[in-house]
Amino acid sequence: MAYTRLLYHVVLRTKHSRLAINEENERAFYTFVLGYMRNHDYTLVRIGGMPDHVHLLVGLPPTVGVATFVHDLKISTNVFFKQHNKEFPFFEGWTRSYAAFTCSAKDKAGVVEYIKTQKEHHSRTPLADELRRLLAENGVEYNEKYLLDD
Repeated sequence: MAYTRLLYHVVLRTKHSRLAINEENERAFYTFVLGYMRNHDYTLVRIGGMPDHVHLLVGLPPTVGVATFVHDLKISTNVFFKQHNKEFPFFEGWTRSYAAFTCSAKDKAGVVEYIKTQKEHHSRTPLADELRRLLAENGVEYNEKYLLDD
């Protein structure tokens, strides 16, 4: 028997950083993601974001890699946005890239609070600066030229 608890902080950005996830309808999108997670026996600890990106703190089983999870989630949410085009008329898709970081149980509360306060946080910090900070904090090397590449 394996005993695991695999938490990931995942950040997805809309294609061309379009302001596509409008505040009036974001709850419908978040509800869809919660249903998706439940249907796949994943755990959605927290979701939140801005019109151009979304943060998720998720628990995945050891049999599902984070790349597979992100790929499948992007496909399912693309379908959702197409079906709800009137509510999300500016959504064109997700970028090819994404960010994902492991999260320890001791850091969970801090990540939850961080995701919960995205709107306040981004009143002071642009997305590019946020990504640079997250990548640096997690020891991820990156090429500035491709940071916000679609």
